[in-house]
Formats: sequence, structure tokens, C-alpha cells
Amino acid sequence: MMETGSVSRSAEAGALRARNAQTSRARNAEALRRVRSAQALRARNAELAGQLRAAAMESDDAHMTRLLSELLRFQGLTRAQRVSLQLKALLNLVHSLRCVALTDDLTGLYNRRGFMQTGARLLDVATRDVRSAHLIYFDVNHLERTNHTMGRAAGDVMIRQMGNFMRDLYPSYGVYEVLGRLGGDEFAALTTCPEYASRGAVVLRAGRRPPHGGDLPALSLSAGVAHFNPRCPVGIDELLESAEQAMYEHKRVTRIASSEQTPHPA
Repeated sequence: MMETGSVSRSAEAGALRARNAQTSRARNAEALRRVRSAQALRARNAELAGQLRAAAMESDDAHMTRLLSELLRFQGLTRAQRVSLQLKALLNLVHSLRCVALTDDLTGLYNRRGFMQTGARLLDVATRDVRSAHLIYFDVNHLERTNHTMGRAAGDVMIRQMGNFMRDLYPSYGVYEVLGRLGGDEFAALTTCPEYASRGAVVLRAGRRPPHGGDLPALSLSAGVAHFNPRCPVGIDELLESAEQAMYEHKRVTRIASSEQTPHPA
């Protein structure tokens, strides 16, 4: 009897272990399924965010409506998880649209609004750290003539080349420097590094840059500089205006010097 009872208990223990193992495998499989489902939903969420941004940029209201409807109908999640994913998708959309609103689409630099907002923050930091800053205002010479004689596409190439030149000139942009295309042929850089904060250094560097290639003229710039004193701070508007006036003065003096060197017909 004792042997029979021992065998019975052993069989029960074995069956219990088997049931526990089966339950554990089922739980692991369910957990894995949930993880994979969540990963797939996150991937789809990211894809939806990108499609929403594109639809918003194209003003495709019908496509945006379909995407938002899908976003609201996510299945296989708790209510809290679904709300969390939806908020992330919408926040990504808002962030993307904000970046687009502050960026020049031709160069990838800030547009005027982005430059003014980001530049104001940089000046606040410079004032707090008692650090000088320098605003350089650029004008791309002959762009209007290039647009007129060679077409708008050639002018766009010159503008993109100018954006690349500024990135090369100010490699710390995004950290200690703010770069922007203010409109048309006018650009600006705000930097706390004095190396290329003088008009002569900038113009000399531009003159050493190889031509764009093809029939496009070499890069020619007019530049003006305004310096920011952290002990007597001014706003970004005033600093930009001072640099712009200095740029126009440089353009005027250069034009006069060029006309004096040009021989006149007898």
C-alpha cells in the first residue's frame, strides 16, 4: 500500500509539473505575442506619423482623415496603451510641422522665423554666461542676374551652394551657432566663435571656394557684422538690423571701388 501511495503521489506531482510547465509555456507565448503585437503597433504608429506629416504638407484632408481614423481604431491594446500611442503620433506630427514651419526648404537652414526664435535663445544664453556673440549678415551677389539669364533652377543651385558654404564655415551650427536663410539672397549666421566673425575672413573664405561648376559664377558675397556685448545686451532684432546696415555699406563701398577700377570708353 505504501508503494502504491508513493507511486500515486509521484504521478500527481509529475502531472502537476506538466500542467505548470504547460501553463508557463502558454504564458510565455502570450507575453511574446503581446510584445510582438506592441512592436508592430509602434512601427505602424511611426509609419502613420510620417504619412500624417506628408498628408499635412500636401494639404490632403481626405488622406489625413483616413490616417487619423486608423490611429483611433488601434486594436489589441489597453485603453491607456492606445491613448499613449495616439498621443505620441500626434506629438510627432506637431513636432514635424513645427520644424517645417521654421526651416527653409531649399537649404535646410532656418528660415527667418526660425533664425529669430533660435537666435534669441542663443543670445539669452550668451548674456547668462557673459559671452560675446557675433551676427554676420550675407548677401549673395549676382543671384538676381543669374535667375534672369540662366533661369530659376540655376539660382536655386547657387542658394543651395550658399547653404553648404555656411555649414562648412560654421561647423558648430546647432550648438554654438545659428544659421538661416532670411529670404531671397540674404542669409545670416549668429555665432559665439570669433574665428569667422569678421567680414574680411568670410569674404576671403568665399573667394577661395571653387566655382559651383558648369556655367554658374563663383560665389561672391557682401557681408556685414554686428557684435553682441553681453554686458550691454540688445535684442536679436536690433543686432540683425545693425548687421544688415553694415552689409549694405559693404555692398555700396565695393560697388564704388569696382566702378572706379573699370576703364571708361573714350
